[in-house]
Amino acid sequence: MVGTRAVVAAVTRQDADATVVLPAVGPGPGAGAGAGLGGAARQGFANLLGVGLAAVAGFGLNIVIARGWSVREAGMFFAATSAFMIAASTARLGTDVGTVYFVSRQRTLDRRDQIRGTILAGLLPVLVVGALLGVAGWLAAPALARATMPEAGPGAVTALRILLAFVPLAALNDYALAACRGFGQMRPLLTVERLGRTLVQFLAVAVAAWLGLSATVALPLAWVVPYLLAAVVALVWLGRLVGRAGRQVTRPVPVGEMVGPFWRFTGPRAISSVAAIVVQRMDIVLLSALRGPADAAIYTAATRFLALGQLSSVALSSSVQHRLAAAFARNDRADARQLYQAATGWLVLLSWPAYLIFAAFAAPMLSLFGAGYDDGRRVVVLLALTMLVATGCGMVDMVLNMAGRTAWTFYNAMGGTVLNVVANLLLIPRYGILGAALAWTLSILVTNLVPLTQLWWSMRLHPFGAGTRAAMALAVAALGLPLGVATLLGATPPVLALVAVAGVAAYLAGAWRWRRTLHLDALRSLRRGRNRAGADPATRS
Repeated sequence: MVGTRAVVAAVTRQDADATVVLPAVGPGPGAGAGAGLGGAARQGFANLLGVGLAAVAGFGLNIVIARGWSVREAGMFFAATSAFMIAASTARLGTDVGTVYFVSRQRTLDRRDQIRGTILAGLLPVLVVGALLGVAGWLAAPALARATMPEAGPGAVTALRILLAFVPLAALNDYALAACRGFGQMRPLLTVERLGRTLVQFLAVAVAAWLGLSATVALPLAWVVPYLLAAVVALVWLGRLVGRAGRQVTRPVPVGEMVGPFWRFTGPRAISSVAAIVVQRMDIVLLSALRGPADAAIYTAATRFLALGQLSSVALSSSVQHRLAAAFARNDRADARQLYQAATGWLVLLSWPAYLIFAAFAAPMLSLFGAGYDDGRRVVVLLALTMLVATGCGMVDMVLNMAGRTAWTFYNAMGGTVLNVVANLLLIPRYGILGAALAWTLSILVTNLVPLTQLWWSMRLHPFGAGTRAAMALAVAALGLPLGVATLLGATPPVLALVAVAGVAAYLAGAWRWRRTLHLDALRSLRRGRNRAGADPATRS
């Protein structure tokens, strides 16, 4: 349990997506928002370190690919990996959200007899669908290559088949790691995914580039085989957690009884998660099909800077997600509000400086990929500024999911996907990579502002607490305005660097000055012993 106690009467909680019978609960000792902020800060900090290393390795991976092979070969490979990511997300069936939601609630409400059935209810469909997609991908690879990579030649078929054969393993890896998060365990995600798979992937691709190996066989194998290693370790780790929880249960609930509740919640998310990855990756595939693999390579390089900026969002969402699920399970709206607003303040504090610097230094950063990639400058600037709006909304989609509004996130995701695909088809033929960036900008704005409105309308929750407002003002004053003025005046990179260094110094000083408003005092929990953290099992890694 996470500081909650059940009372005798049971109540029926009914939302827009599903009906789940839960015991009425009230906050118990240690369940307050302050304890939640401390635990979220502790896990968020550890996550940030892991995600930071993974983001640097992932960014370096793209530089190695761009420099190790030609622009055409790199574009072909980026389009093929985009197809792989779409297929893997489809095979996951949205269970990365469902397992965190249900396992967190079952632990919070002391219903551990349902955990094993819940895990199996999600695992078996992921395994079956992943295997079917792998077989279908192998058979459909020739047609898919002709449609998306017409200039890439027969090697594209080989690359696609190698990658798509590993779709089941990638889906199982993601599922197992998400289920571990439901147990409040962040260490599997950090060690298996953030560090293990990403670093092994980087080293394997770097060796393939150094040896001058093929972009159609060696490169796909070096990139995808680490998923096999990660899946094995993740499944073993999850098995240990399920076994440990099962030792406290005399009569586990059968799998069949958990299938209905689990998939009524997760079903809408299965489609919306596919829609989300389509928005992120379909533009690369369409660029390859409509403009050629070279444009796909340039666009991929330009958008990789967003991954560096998003590392704080990934780290914080992983540490806050199960806590929000527990808060909503207790019907503790105040705890949920404070977690949401504090996490958004931290997100703005960490990400806005990165995006503002990326926009100012777009040209020098693109030069890291080598000659021919400087055409992506406008893409970097446009998307970096767009992400200021997205991060300012906070993890709004995740909050809706943890509140049980998966049907809403489904409709939002589908609307954003349709808008994205239609805009890409209209804009890419005429504007190329800038058209793809404009399409993505539209979908980012829609899929953040619409759920933000829904969250306020339905639960009176919003991310604009004092910490969020302070972080926004600080970023604009210390970095946004000085870098914007210097850029408009045509400052050289060394001058921009001096402005950025001075701005970062002022930014850090301001963050320290308003540390209480920004809830940075919660980071003091990093110095506390595990005995103090033991009051909340969800905070243990």
